[in-house]
Amino acid sequence: MGFSIWQLAIVLGIVILLFGTKKLRNIGGDMGSAINSFKKAMKDGEKDADKTLETKDSNVIDAEVTSKNKDQDKA
Repeated sequence: MGFSIWQLAIVLGIVILLFGTKKLRNIGGDMGSAINSFKKAMKDGEKDADKTLETKDSNVIDAEVTSKNKDQDKA
């Protein structure tokens, strides 16, 4: 139950008639720039996450919480 090349060509022709080639060209350009921006943001996010992990690893402090007042422990 696949689409044949002729069915796809007819659908493409109808889309071109409805929207026009200029509008389709603009939509394609907008989608391309959006995809590039998304990829760039993903790379920048990975770099920021790596930097955050590096700084967190260097600032780790081991500590133990103790209480002097026994009434505070019961609450």
